[in-house]
Amino acid sequence: MLGEDINDSEGEIKVSFGYQCNGGGDGIPSGAVKGVESRSDIPRNGSFSCLSGAALSANATLANTNICNGLIGSDILPSLDSPNSFRRVLSSPSLSRLDILSSSLQSSMSNLSCSPPSPVGSYETDSYMLKTMSVPTRSDSFLNAVEVQVAGGAAGEDRVQAVCSEENEWLFCAIYDGFNGRDAADFLAGTLYETIMFNFNLLDSESKQYVPSIDSASDESSYSEMEVSSRSFRNGVLDILHRALSQAENDFLYMVEQEMKDRPDLVSVGSCVLVMLLHGNNLYTLNLGDSRAVLATFDEGNDMDQSGRLKAIQLTDSHTVDNELERTRLLSEHPDDSMPVIAGKVKGKLKVTRAFGVGYLKKKKLNDALMGILRVRNLISPPYISTEPSLNVHEISKSDHFVIIGSDGLFDFLSNEEAVKLVHSYISSNPSGDPAKFLVEQLVIKAAHSAGFSKGELLNIPAGRRRKYHDDVTVIVIILGTNHRTSKASTCI
Repeated sequence: MLGEDINDSEGEIKVSFGYQCNGGGDGIPSGAVKGVESRSDIPRNGSFSCLSGAALSANATLANTNICNGLIGSDILPSLDSPNSFRRVLSSPSLSRLDILSSSLQSSMSNLSCSPPSPVGSYETDSYMLKTMSVPTRSDSFLNAVEVQVAGGAAGEDRVQAVCSEENEWLFCAIYDGFNGRDAADFLAGTLYETIMFNFNLLDSESKQYVPSIDSASDESSYSEMEVSSRSFRNGVLDILHRALSQAENDFLYMVEQEMKDRPDLVSVGSCVLVMLLHGNNLYTLNLGDSRAVLATFDEGNDMDQSGRLKAIQLTDSHTVDNELERTRLLSEHPDDSMPVIAGKVKGKLKVTRAFGVGYLKKKKLNDALMGILRVRNLISPPYISTEPSLNVHEISKSDHFVIIGSDGLFDFLSNEEAVKLVHSYISSNPSGDPAKFLVEQLVIKAAHSAGFSKGELLNIPAGRRRKYHDDVTVIVIILGTNHRTSKASTCI
């Protein structure tokens, strides 16, 4: 059943976007994906040739949460009904929204507070928005660009962003898998990218120098110095991603504390976080929770021009109680609590052990804002949910083929190996197709079969009720390399 297409209009996945870099003849051509944006005026020498994204909702959420005095809902996250495409955005020296939103950047944060949700009773539909974003313009920022291409949007409680600068050879992608409401995911979508960009301006200019290849090293000493410099630079990037996430967490919980008397539900709202930054040949990942980044790579000794075997390598850690390492860590951090895990969940509430927001499992005063059965009993030694992310950097080689990043809704039905096999098979036979959309379609087929429905019957179930059968799912597929789209390989299962 896996591998078939959804061709009928009833079962069509309507959320998708694509991007093709200039110079990659085998990439997604303009027009192949609805709203695809293709560039022809920038030389192509980066590490990816194209990407596609797709999503499907299962949860029904209010159309406007209107947090932070409306700045998130009405200004930073405007209409979610925009076309499904990337948009070219010029860098702007104008005041960053961080100057408005971040309590860490200015003391006037006390003037901002979350607002009650909009009384509008309509539910949002799956759609990707175009988002204008300020990019730091200081010349010493290694991510500085004259212009960038941006896309993003929502599916249920999932939020997604993709920002690309071909001229500076970097790609930023993020998936925020919200739970117990969309406020935390909205906040991340509205602020984290700019927080990261702001912090990159703080990177020591001496560490931004170009690290030459091995062939250009004059002697062993020079090569050793280059290795140290490159390692220092990569560590600096990971530190900035970590710092930006910590700042966003502090700002969000500050807002929650200001509003929890009127909106006690905010203390339970949270989000998983998956950030991927591709710069040159370095692929950085940051994650909290159970979203995943999976690399498809050929076995050692094979490259994309040869027949070989593809294998799936998970670049991120799974922060759930099912992960024995995470469970052991949780138990060791709470020696005075005999029941940190109840019924397979942290304090009987969450399967994830690390997440953004979810303040009631981190601070006693936030837990006390809840009433009755919603309040966690015996919150002996908070925090129980960690905000310490897993950080990783992978150096892309000629053997690496593509990367799949997705919320856990994808991996509820597909293993890493199955996802890699499906994408590889699809792009081998459909070089102009949309692999992210194809993956979502295969998930729908599996979910429908598991529930005893046809795919059309499943998709006709309204969002909210459909959550019984599958979760919100968001997927981005990034094809690596500058001029390779298809290759011959078998897939390890």
